[in-house]
Amino acid sequence: MTTQLQPAAKAPVKQLRLPLHWLGVLPFAAFVVLFMVLPTLKIVVGAFQRPDGSISLDNIANLFTPSIMAAYGISIRISVASAFFGCLIGFFVAAAVVLGGLPRWIRGPLLTFSGVASNFAGVPLAFAFLATLGPLGIITVFLQQQFGINLRALGFNLLSFWGLTLTYLFFQIPLMILIITPALDGLKKEWREAASILGATNAQYWRMVALPILTPAILGTFALLFANAFGAVATAIALTGSSLSIVPILLFAQIRGDVLGDPHLGYALAFGMIVVTGVANTVYIVLRARSERWMK
Repeated sequence: MTTQLQPAAKAPVKQLRLPLHWLGVLPFAAFVVLFMVLPTLKIVVGAFQRPDGSISLDNIANLFTPSIMAAYGISIRISVASAFFGCLIGFFVAAAVVLGGLPRWIRGPLLTFSGVASNFAGVPLAFAFLATLGPLGIITVFLQQQFGINLRALGFNLLSFWGLTLTYLFFQIPLMILIITPALDGLKKEWREAASILGATNAQYWRMVALPILTPAILGTFALLFANAFGAVATAIALTGSSLSIVPILLFAQIRGDVLGDPHLGYALAFGMIVVTGVANTVYIVLRARSERWMK
């Protein structure tokens, strides 16, 4: 009796397949790589190159010239001022809606408007402020004709440091409202009740309980608002043109070749902006993570 050997069965070949649910992320990944990663790499590399392609620190050294340092100084001051007043006003508005006992129906329209206004910038925003507070703006002319108040005689100029800061507040305040509202929602009623039982007044509760808990969120939002204002370019160019020397305007002029004709110096200016905004965003992420631990 003979036995026949059966051929060994072949092991199934595993095929690597990309799960279908990853396909929805591919357009976003392509967008990030094409419009964020690659341009950033080009800026970083170009900041350390001469026009002939050789490596050099001359472009970085040129950032410390008096005119460029002055532009960075003005940009930082505008960003700090708009972030400070944006945090201050936005906090009180959000606190009034969340904790102030206002009707609940106000919250929905406020957050909706804040979501729209926080992204309203550029030429439309500059035109809106020029039409309202410019030399021939509606409010400017109204105050002059009806009350004899001349805003320019009083020292107000929309095309100035405080004019640009005021314009930035249009999107800084709504952004603060959007970010700080969840933090205010996270304040537990038990904390206020415990403070009241121990005899704390409302002011003592805010000073010893609420504000220490909210401080990381407020400081983190301040850092985010700072970065948001520091990187704003379209609004500043459309509103002030070349009358105010800030870093985004210098960068825009450098890229167009209207000033020095050295694109690598433009790369260095952009690299400096990346460093400043990167530090601010890192501070925001760290403080935000710290505040979220308290809210859990």
